[in-house]
Amino acid sequence: MPNQLALLPLGLAAALLSACQTAPTKIDGLRLTPEQAVFNAAQSEAGTSGVFQMVVRATGRNRGRLFLNSEADYRDPRNLTIVISSRVEKELAARLGGPIEEALSKRAIAVRGTAKKTQIDFFDRRGGRTGKYYFQTHVVLGSARDLTVEGERPSY
Repeated sequence: MPNQLALLPLGLAAALLSACQTAPTKIDGLRLTPEQAVFNAAQSEAGTSGVFQMVVRATGRNRGRLFLNSEADYRDPRNLTIVISSRVEKELAARLGGPIEEALSKRAIAVRGTAKKTQIDFFDRRGGRTGKYYFQTHVVLGSARDLTVEGERPSY
């Protein structure tokens, strides 16, 4: 079976591909896996919007933010990280009845938002940037309503 993209006129294929680079990819009614989120976010500077479903395999904290990771190693290229501000964390803790790490660890969650490729810089011992970096894929949680836990009814 021939490649379907090969059947498109070259100009149309280029227009479709360039459109992917300028606007976030939006997928309504579909839940994306971490792998799909990472792949789609890498295709567009604006990221990909939708609902992302994952199991929380690890958590971390830095500069007042909580991070929920789909992989045990947050540096794994397949990892999707949900970034939660202290304000949203307080809202979630009140709704879930306790610390977020305990409430969500090893549980399936769904998060509505935009997954974006994010540059992570390496720093030297004095706190200066080394010029080395890698990328992670982040979804910044805008509201506690945008996260549901397995068994909860979505509020979005």
